[in-house]
Amino acid sequence: MLIRFKLNGDPVEVRLQSGDRLLVDVLREDLKLTGTKHGCGVGACGTCTVILDGAPIASCLQLAALCDGADIRTIEGLAGASSLHPVQQAFVNKSALQCGICIPGHIMAACALLEKNPEPTDEEIRTSVDSVYCRCTGYARIAEAYREAMALARKAGRS
Repeated sequence: MLIRFKLNGDPVEVRLQSGDRLLVDVLREDLKLTGTKHGCGVGACGTCTVILDGAPIASCLQLAALCDGADIRTIEGLAGASSLHPVQQAFVNKSALQCGICIPGHIMAACALLEKNPEPTDEEIRTSVDSVYCRCTGYARIAEAYREAMALARKAGRS
């Protein structure tokens, strides 16, 4: 089965040997984009979060065959040639990084929220932060990174 979709802005074709392959596996194994992590495998931890047609999803629950014609963004598609995406830069600025397993998921969840709502409430930020499980940092610095990303986006004229 051949599927075609847009990945980080570029058209992609993937031949699936089986219709039950998961998007996280296609991204990591077939397309060699290992920024998306495979965590729990049941959609609970959020480490595999990608943006599918504008919404954050758990790629460990998404059948790749159902992505034909979709627009998918992964952590690899955020940074520009010479600078980080404002959300990535905010995570660096606020030291909201530890082991790196959950960070791509957190960054993708933050991007999805801030693209939908450039000025989220504290409750909306907490809900988004809670969608990705972190074993290392606690969530205070991650929430601060959301606020920093909002400020960086305003400064860059993105919102």
